[in-house]
Amino acid sequence: MAKRLGSIRRKTRHKLSKSFRRRGKISISSYFQNFSAGDKVILSAESAYQKGMYHPKYMGKSGVVKNKKGKCFEVAISDKGKEKTLIVHPIHLKRV
Repeated sequence: MAKRLGSIRRKTRHKLSKSFRRRGKISISSYFQNFSAGDKVILSAESAYQKGMYHPKYMGKSGVVKNKKGKCFEVAISDKGKEKTLIVHPIHLKRV
């Protein structure tokens, strides 16, 4: 059996990089933003904050917030016809 190479952030050099206007301190309003069940959101990773980050293959996907779980939110997305639930920190979410 082959050994798995690399980690979750492998081959994400450009995917997780920021434009020069987005660099610097993280916005506190995006860190503490609140969502309710049924809100539509887009997954957009904040690469400076790794906690509660989803796998980069879900970058840019849209989903629906199910409920709150601790500081994070459960987001239901459709991945190749399957319903999946991700646990995501609010800093990595954008309201639609």
